[in-house]
Amino acid sequence: MRRPDIRNIAIIAHVDHGKTSLVDAILKQSGQFRESQLQGECILDSNDLERERGITILAKNISVNYKGTKINVIDTPGHADFGGEVERVLMMADGALILVDAFEGPKPQTRFVVKKALEANLQPIVVINKIDRPDCRPHAVLSEVFDLLVELGADDETLDFPYIFTSGREGYATHDPKVRTKDISELLDLVIEKIPGPEARPDEPFQMMVTTLHWSEFVGRMATGRITCGKVRKGQKVVMMKADGRNERGEVVAVEVFDKLGRIETEVAEAGDIVALVGLPNPEIGDTVADFENPRALTRIKVDEPTLSMLFTINTSPLAGRDGKYLTTRHLRDRLKRELESNVALRVEESNVGIDSFNVSGRGLLHLSVLIEQMRREGYEMSIGKPQVIRKRIDGEWHEPFELLTVDVPTPDMGGIMELVCARRGALKHMASNDLGQSHLEFLIPARGLIGLRTRVLNVSKGEAIMNHRFECYQPMEGEVPHRANGVLVSQEVGRVVGFALWKLQERSELFVAPGDDVYEGMIVGENARENDMVVNPIKEKKLTNMRASGSDENMLLKPPREMSLEQALEYIEDDEFVEVTPKIIRLRKMILTEVGRKRSTRGTPVGV
Repeated sequence: MRRPDIRNIAIIAHVDHGKTSLVDAILKQSGQFRESQLQGECILDSNDLERERGITILAKNISVNYKGTKINVIDTPGHADFGGEVERVLMMADGALILVDAFEGPKPQTRFVVKKALEANLQPIVVINKIDRPDCRPHAVLSEVFDLLVELGADDETLDFPYIFTSGREGYATHDPKVRTKDISELLDLVIEKIPGPEARPDEPFQMMVTTLHWSEFVGRMATGRITCGKVRKGQKVVMMKADGRNERGEVVAVEVFDKLGRIETEVAEAGDIVALVGLPNPEIGDTVADFENPRALTRIKVDEPTLSMLFTINTSPLAGRDGKYLTTRHLRDRLKRELESNVALRVEESNVGIDSFNVSGRGLLHLSVLIEQMRREGYEMSIGKPQVIRKRIDGEWHEPFELLTVDVPTPDMGGIMELVCARRGALKHMASNDLGQSHLEFLIPARGLIGLRTRVLNVSKGEAIMNHRFECYQPMEGEVPHRANGVLVSQEVGRVVGFALWKLQERSELFVAPGDDVYEGMIVGENARENDMVVNPIKEKKLTNMRASGSDENMLLKPPREMSLEQALEYIEDDEFVEVTPKIIRLRKMILTEVGRKRSTRGTPVGV
């Protein structure tokens, strides 16, 4: 039995193919909102980080009513690093809108999300988006999507998928890309026609999988998921079935269903509804909320393993505590544990380096850097080590993660890109060129070869290359990957930077600090022109004299310092360095601050001896 009055759909795609813009068009089409509620673009990207970066980070639920049918829409992230968000929310859907850019075609993340949708047995609708682009090629892209489904082993029924052409930004959908319609209604009609309603077994005992957690200052943690069987009422007694086999008794204080951009409370919800339950005792993602008298567990969510880890430790620099509010190991541990409750792709372990540090593992550099950025905005201070790939021992041999890297670059710059990637142990798998002077390159490259690669690729291509990657497989470890070519300038003094000192240093280096910045011993203040590190004095002042002569006062011209984003700083550092992160500033430093301590460590002498 399927419910005819509900459709649960997830919108999945590669990054920047227009998922959130299409959701905007669906919201406007529903006619349920005042104009003031739908201001601007990417309405669901309400997080500050999402608006600043222009990407979706967290999956979000909304609900619209169309022709008497309630459509629950789940907007998902497009970046590969947030694949864990996609994997868990697909369990709430019965169908998926597979969005593909009408010019770019299927990309690495498109393959990932389509594979997950097929594994979840979702009914796909292929949406060729951005047909308003002057360089679009909608029918060719549709053929590429068909080839992708064939490659992923889709059955004949799936290969006979429905499709439609849209422009999320312009707000219309059409079955013929040459004919522009007035609105997005043809897409919504296709959803109601082709996507089946949710399975409903109302007479069986209540079951629901927790797939998302929400937090409220008033009621605490709320468990969100789709009801698989039965009904749930306000005040109903339930059992929480945990990962370790324990059963915890609880009571549903309130039942909320999604309505428009928010949620409303209801007395009862049935199988097929996506609901948020209030009052459950410490729900976790993957738990089954079951009937009190006849509890039955659902299969827990399985999420792909992380591939990259970083060392998180407390900030031990002389400037610690100036900006941040949370500084201690206890603060850091509690915050990371709280993140684990909702971030299913994250892993946190106590580090063997020291009691004040943790190994935090995730899907990629962006996945972890977003967590760091969120923490610093909340008032945390910490030091972050160099990203390391997670190795596995298979059949007695060490294996490392390999990623499929695609680079779209102007053909004249193709040689420089190939030289750069191959030097990092990348192997060219496919190459193609088009009539527009662009080349498409595909490489299989160790994940550690990607660290620091993006900046170099952009430099070689003068900023015109488009680079994407996704996890492919584990393979035996390759040889060494080239490290940073240049050494760094390390401060030997504590104080404020003086322009006179920088004027002398800039002749043989690129600087990271400006006059007036605070520095301390062991802090990295610039990049050396040579491969070795150099200890410098950035606070040295010009000696004053009461003798004045023509030409003794030189005109000092300082180059502006290089400013790094958090991701650039994490890619830049080496194994013996930290990124110091505070709410106001990002600094680079050596792990061992004193010059004597660093020399002893290179000789193998304990630092305290």
